[in-house]
Amino acid sequence: MPLRKNKKIWVYFFLFILCGTFSNKYLNNINFPKIKKIEVLGLEENNKIRLSEKLSYLKQQNLLILDQDKIKNILNSNYLIEKYFIVKEYPSSLKFKIIKTKFLANLSKDGKLFFLGSNGKLIETKKSLENIPFVFGEFNEVEFFIFKSIIDDTSSLDYKEIKNLFFFPSGRWDFETHSDQLIKLPKVKIRESLELYSKIKKDETFSNAKVIDLRQINQLVINE
Repeated sequence: MPLRKNKKIWVYFFLFILCGTFSNKYLNNINFPKIKKIEVLGLEENNKIRLSEKLSYLKQQNLLILDQDKIKNILNSNYLIEKYFIVKEYPSSLKFKIIKTKFLANLSKDGKLFFLGSNGKLIETKKSLENIPFVFGEFNEVEFFIFKSIIDDTSSLDYKEIKNLFFFPSGRWDFETHSDQLIKLPKVKIRESLELYSKIKKDETFSNAKVIDLRQINQLVINE
């Protein structure tokens, strides 16, 4: 029995060496698919061209083996990108499907104008957009998104109604509507205050109010 077992081991070893040698020679003669075409979808033409140029180094590389980390670094460094999908189309095409970030607010920082994107990044711009509010004050992105999520969850209050947002060092927010009505909010119980404002704005009695002060809990101050 031991002798027969040793013979089997030598047979397996010989077959392993033979197959390994054959496989190496075979692999050396294989022409792996090379990338000839790179396509970027989901961005405006000028931004599409810029991103395509950064990804052009991929041409003539092996379609099956890509440096994922390098690609991710290039895509993540583009502030216009919210999400992306990479699709390999054999035999020689690589397609990048981009979901562009949504512009949520205008803001000024260090003398420059920016959009705040839904991806939490600041995108420098030359001109503000009228259909999104302008944010004033020193705030961080986390504070903004918490406040916006409360607005989005509040019934009868549309984010599109807001013309300006004001953030104060105390952590409190005010906002001004497109009808030039200023609403002052408390630091806490923001959701309840916004629900109250939603009810107030439906009442014609307060239609001419210029300032609605909700900073004091259970107290309403109206200035016309």
